[in-house]
Amino acid sequence: MLDLLFSLWIIDYKGSSNAAYVFKLTVVVLLCTQMGLGHEQGFGAPCLKCKDKCEGFELHFWRKICRNCKCGQEEHDVLTSNEEDRKVGKLFEDTKYTTLIAKLKNDGIPMYKRNVMILTNPVPAKKNISINTVTYEWAPPVQNQTLARQYMQMLPKEKQPVAGSEGAQYRKKQLAKQLPAHDQDPSKCHELSPNEVKQMEQFVKKYKNEALGVGDVKLPGEVEKRSTDKDNLNNGDRGTSAAVGVMEDKSPDQKASQYSCYRCKLNMKEGDPAVYAERAGYDKLWHPACFVCCTCSELLVDMIYFWKNGNLYCGRHYCDSEKPRCAGCDELIFSNEYTQAEGQSWHLKHFCCFDCDCVLAGEIYVMVNDKPVCKPCYVKNHAAICQGCHNAIDPEVQRVTYNNFNWHATPECFLCSCCSKCLIGQKFMPVEGMVFCSVECKKKMVS
Repeated sequence: MLDLLFSLWIIDYKGSSNAAYVFKLTVVVLLCTQMGLGHEQGFGAPCLKCKDKCEGFELHFWRKICRNCKCGQEEHDVLTSNEEDRKVGKLFEDTKYTTLIAKLKNDGIPMYKRNVMILTNPVPAKKNISINTVTYEWAPPVQNQTLARQYMQMLPKEKQPVAGSEGAQYRKKQLAKQLPAHDQDPSKCHELSPNEVKQMEQFVKKYKNEALGVGDVKLPGEVEKRSTDKDNLNNGDRGTSAAVGVMEDKSPDQKASQYSCYRCKLNMKEGDPAVYAERAGYDKLWHPACFVCCTCSELLVDMIYFWKNGNLYCGRHYCDSEKPRCAGCDELIFSNEYTQAEGQSWHLKHFCCFDCDCVLAGEIYVMVNDKPVCKPCYVKNHAAICQGCHNAIDPEVQRVTYNNFNWHATPECFLCSCCSKCLIGQKFMPVEGMVFCSVECKKKMVS
């Protein structure tokens, strides 16, 4: 698109006056700024999945994918730390978690104050001692750094958000997947009506009040002691608190190993920290690596969870359990009118070909990797090639498939590679993309 704009400008330059030239140049610059620099963050960023096959990130004008490689923004090497901190800050705005955000003086936008943990370890060298520094891009917001360090060590190595590591990349990807900005901010959505904006704002307010939470890292014994002291303070000598954790009644000197994880049901090891979810109640606890979404089983990024019907959800899958999500634009659907096809939901205007974006209502389409593709695009980009005539096989015609080879199911194409006998309905012998009617024909061709 940018190349086209520059081409049109160059062609028209020769016949333009100076004033017209300046005006047209200004228009082109503004369009380029909007489309390439302002319209999307990370324009031109390389794809970590496709590598050199992608020309660089270019956001589709209504899908949440790259126009070049069809991968999501989270698959590209986009610097998103400030944008993600704004997104999470907005999520925590008007909730009990405002201590985790700070509003900037210049624009009043809430920013997520994620806890960054820096550990320094002395490493002996030949002549002196050097310092090895490890920076965690996020750590549990607890005062006891030893507890935070224990928590990190209990996570899988590949999911520990150490700066510059695979774990940091994993956290970044999960922030994008689990907490899409377009699930909480109407301004990040494509052409919502005033009524849809109102419905979305009500929906966001509801889940902030009823489901949103942040995990709390504590030692099980400390939680029970605090709960017992609180109950004794409230009730005098009339009673004691219920045991904390999924467990039987134990003596006062019970150990952490007697608590069991709400997800895996295995006992906690003595001295290990556990994750609690306030909305679930402090009678439930999880191993750090078990604090995951019940749908996608991914670690809940920064311990941000949504609680519903006895289950932990990430933001995306909680919203999916409440509202249909458009398979085209990835946004939640707040309109009463939408279509369902192939087991998925779609905005009426977004049931389009995944390749060319033409509307598919009333048209023939083929599903390719769970995405609808119009017939012309399928034949051009995805159709199997006939071994007989070497042409694309129309999706509506019959074909013969063997291993990775395909033929039109016609006498002209599916025939013996030696004597040209029609093999439809007959036994055949396949050899590297060729088919033979008999051993004799196979020997003749091989010899």
